[in-house]
Amino acid sequence: MPDLSLVIQEPVDQAAQLILMCHAAGADAASLLPLGERLCETFPNATIVSLQADAPSTTPLGFEWFTTDGLAEENRAACVAQALPALQAAVRDWQERSVVAAAATALIGVAQGAEMVLELSKLQPMLASRVVAMGGRFTTLPEDPTAVTTTHFLHGKLDLQTPYRHSVEAAHHLRDMGCDITAEVVPFVGHELHPDLIELAITKLSTHIAQHLWMAAQEAAPSNDKGSDASH
Repeated sequence: MPDLSLVIQEPVDQAAQLILMCHAAGADAASLLPLGERLCETFPNATIVSLQADAPSTTPLGFEWFTTDGLAEENRAACVAQALPALQAAVRDWQERSVVAAAATALIGVAQGAEMVLELSKLQPMLASRVVAMGGRFTTLPEDPTAVTTTHFLHGKLDLQTPYRHSVEAAHHLRDMGCDITAEVVPFVGHELHPDLIELAITKLSTHIAQHLWMAAQEAAPSNDKGSDASH
């Protein structure tokens, strides 16, 4: 994949984390600047990059991760599978450049970009610990638990291009497999990078504590029952 990435923030010192964004079909890296700027405000020590697909789309001046020309459910998986290795390589390249491991990497995708990062979340070993899918879908629901710590699904209820049922079904599917997920369906929002979705993404990334960390904290905490027994 040619390096058409837009570096929005790169700390002078060692980056604490890496946040990579993937745009919608027919858009480009610059289309995610509103999201990137909010991420910079919240995560000043993160390297933040908007990746750009290298295939021109049918929309003038736009790009796409996989072709939408003749796309159908029957060939969707093959189209995505063909595009996935290049994006995987781009993520690995930015992890090497920023010296940030997968455990401190977050992937955010919008629409077609969300489908790409969701499909990356299936890959072993783990490519990123957190994935935020905005108005997207899995190409096919995973057969095994995803390889990420947490998946956040954000979807506009008025999205006609990728109906929100895709996020709801995926969230239930992952939850039933024991994965850590959150899901928000936002009223009056369509297939767009809406400010409400941006703010939800910021909130999820800055406040959500992963399930395994909660469990570890609970196991490490002193038991109230033991304390009561010791007093007798």
